[in-house]
Amino acid sequence: MLLVLCVDLDDDLGRKTDVETPVVGRDAVLDAAVALAQADPEDSDVNVLFEGVHITDEITDEPVEVAAVTGVDGSDVAANRAVGEEVDTVLASLSTSEDVRALVVTDGAQDESVIPVIRSRVRIDGVRRVVVRQAQDLESMYYTIKQVLDDPETRGTILVPLGILLLIYPLTIAVESLGLPVSSLGIISGLLGLYVLARGLGAERLLDEAADRATSGLYAGRVTIITYVVAAALLAIGGVSGVTMLDAQPTPLSPVEVVAALVYGAIQWFTVAGITSSLGRVTDEYLHDEFEWRYLNAPFYVLAIGGVLHGLSAFFLGIRSLEYLAVVLTGGTLLGLASTLAFAVAEARLDPPERHNQGPGGPSSE
Repeated sequence: MLLVLCVDLDDDLGRKTDVETPVVGRDAVLDAAVALAQADPEDSDVNVLFEGVHITDEITDEPVEVAAVTGVDGSDVAANRAVGEEVDTVLASLSTSEDVRALVVTDGAQDESVIPVIRSRVRIDGVRRVVVRQAQDLESMYYTIKQVLDDPETRGTILVPLGILLLIYPLTIAVESLGLPVSSLGIISGLLGLYVLARGLGAERLLDEAADRATSGLYAGRVTIITYVVAAALLAIGGVSGVTMLDAQPTPLSPVEVVAALVYGAIQWFTVAGITSSLGRVTDEYLHDEFEWRYLNAPFYVLAIGGVLHGLSAFFLGIRSLEYLAVVLTGGTLLGLASTLAFAVAEARLDPPERHNQGPGGPSSE
């Protein structure tokens, strides 16, 4: 038997008429369609009911029955559950021993969201969408836009940049009316552009994660909170020092000399910042019983890299000779190798034996 199933997910039939659902049978569905048309001629579900009757009249080569099921005017979950219950009632009322197949008739994408619920109860042979010819896909477009606006993630992705773009013109008028310099508009536009770029790249998630880590570290008593703040201050001082060094150089400078001047003026501050932050991290690892000897390599690596960059920048600026650069490169290499070997030996000899006898999965079988 083929069951022509007319779906009214938001229960327009039940809310606008006195018809009780589910409605089973050609005459009953036809009466329900007439009643809904009299109550609200513009309701698209009227077309669904008439289409169900029309399909039933066209099929003559097999047993066919038509029924109308409704949901509720509320959340999609509650509406789907109500439709599922009414489909169970319809299937139980069919007096047939044959396998029942369904042809679902809807008026758009919203009602079709219940198809998985119907498919879990009866095999679906097809879906017939009924729309008014003059408004083809209008309801589907409306439903799609409604879903986009209801989704917080999509709403933030689409509406926020659109709102920012719409604010540019009013901001231009405000700047002109207040007599502010034109540069103010450029600053505002730049800030808005940075915000849109941050939204597009997902930078807000990174900022939220950084803020969460900072808050948890603050309440957990982590030393890295202090050392990171100090390191940030040292980096700022280093940047200023690099620019000062660049300004003190005679012009003109080649691109290599510009970079060398910036590095030469800032590298000592950057090196101290790296050592400070790495020592804070090592201290936290020790306080939380997660210390490894190889962690102590970080300050020495930072010192070696800082020394190498200092020697290179000084050489390119003509402040130091080639012999000095060779000594710095050799010293940086030896410092990195010495620290690596020293802490590897310390880790092998000073760590508790049980740490070496167990792998990632637990104690060794030996």
